[in-house]
Amino acid sequence: MTVALDLLAPDLVAELSRALTAAVGLFVASLAYRGYRRNDASKMRWLAVGIASLTAGVYAAVTVADWAGAGEGVVLLVRGLVTVAGLCAVLYALLVE
Repeated sequence: MTVALDLLAPDLVAELSRALTAAVGLFVASLAYRGYRRNDASKMRWLAVGIASLTAGVYAAVTVADWAGAGEGVVLLVRGLVTVAGLCAVLYALLVE
C-alpha cells in the first residue's frame, strides 16, 4: 500500500510530468528540425530551437539548478531566462523572411 502512495507523491508526479513534457517537446522539435533539413528553411530550425528550449531546455535547466542546490529564486530565474530564450527563438522563426 505504501508503494502506491509513494507513486502518487506530489514531487514525483511533478517530476514525471515535466519529464514527459520534455520528451514530447523534443519529439516535436525533431519534427521541426526534419522540416528544416528537408526544405532548408531557417524558420523551421529556429522553431525547433525554440520548442526544444521551451520544453527540454527548461527541464534540464531546472534539474541542474535543483541538483546544484540553488534556492527557489535562482531556479525560477533560470527557468524564466530559458523560457524567454525559447520564446525569442519561436518569435524569430515567425518573423524571419
